[in-house]
Amino acid sequence: MAQDYSWFIENFRRETGIDLEKYKRPQMERRLTALCTKRGFQNFGEYLSAATKNPSLMDELLDRMTINVSEFFRNKSRWDALAELIPTLAKNNRLRAWSAACSTGQEPYTLMLLLSKFMPISGVSLLATDIDDRALRVAREGIYKEEELLPIEQNLQTKFFREVNSSQQQVSEELRSRIEFKKHNLLEQPFESDFDLIICRNVLIYFTDPAKDILYHKFAQALRSGGVLFVGSTEQIFHAETYRLKQIQPFFYQKM
Repeated sequence: MAQDYSWFIENFRRETGIDLEKYKRPQMERRLTALCTKRGFQNFGEYLSAATKNPSLMDELLDRMTINVSEFFRNKSRWDALAELIPTLAKNNRLRAWSAACSTGQEPYTLMLLLSKFMPISGVSLLATDIDDRALRVAREGIYKEEELLPIEQNLQTKFFREVNSSQQQVSEELRSRIEFKKHNLLEQPFESDFDLIICRNVLIYFTDPAKDILYHKFAQALRSGGVLFVGSTEQIFHAETYRLKQIQPFFYQKM
């Protein structure tokens, strides 16, 4: 199926604007081949043809490609480390942040919950982006199962969540209204700028080294001087100075 997958990469890019050449091939090919077979298609030609006509198939394909795994306060110690930086990042009770590849929304909501402990949330401008429309729909709605809220302090749950039914809670309109959820392709589309904080965690590991190099440059350019890039626990940036970044804590890089 290797030649078939090469055809798929080229034609998928034409259909969606997503360039799979910039993703590490072995794991992506294995993942998508398994999904193609699971759905009963003989080859990627049949699969792509069906997906372009069936939105649910395309949503599933994008969902599998983007690995939408997220949770509130994922790796709690990292958020504790970020809390130490907030006073220097949020000057005059203002902060502009970006949650890149935000998945189903737990990450940007976590950031808002954390910031609410330090400043009025009216002073926060938060952009949250992802390539997956289905994930963004979930994020905008902000409805999560009760058990997903367990990592959140009880006082924050009481303040910022509303009961939907016996098993689900919704993020309050007050919090949701402070976040701009938007579809965005990290590898192909331009970045906004002048961010105090950019969070991009557990995503870069899926990209090739040349793609990561481009993204690190773009993230650095998108930060204001002194702004911070927060990456995932397996995404240490080697030779950070190449991108005008310096490591200030594990997984936190400040623009010089």
